[in-house]
Amino acid sequence: MSNVAMLDAAQFNDQVEQGSGLTLVDFFADWCGPCKMIAPVLDTLSSEYDGKVSIVKLNADDHPEVLSKYGVRGLPTLMMFKDGKPVDVAVGAQPGAALKQFIDKSL
Repeated sequence: MSNVAMLDAAQFNDQVEQGSGLTLVDFFADWCGPCKMIAPVLDTLSSEYDGKVSIVKLNADDHPEVLSKYGVRGLPTLMMFKDGKPVDVAVGAQPGAALKQFIDKSL
């Protein structure tokens, strides 16, 4: 069972855009190999950063309107939001250490 919540567009609005604190959004697709590769890493990081950073997923195929709003073109795209605003972005699968650095620089 994944620690990473799967959001739809309405939940994305409520929890990310209207939310407070730090939220890392994984824009992914079921057919995306690199997306599958980083999923277990994000699960681990979700536990590690519990209480500091929320990590959530949004299916690109189901919510193209959200992707176009934030200019997401490649998958996976990881976007860090702080108090509802995007503050950082990383595109492509990255090793766990790089993902930790990506999160740490926003803390």
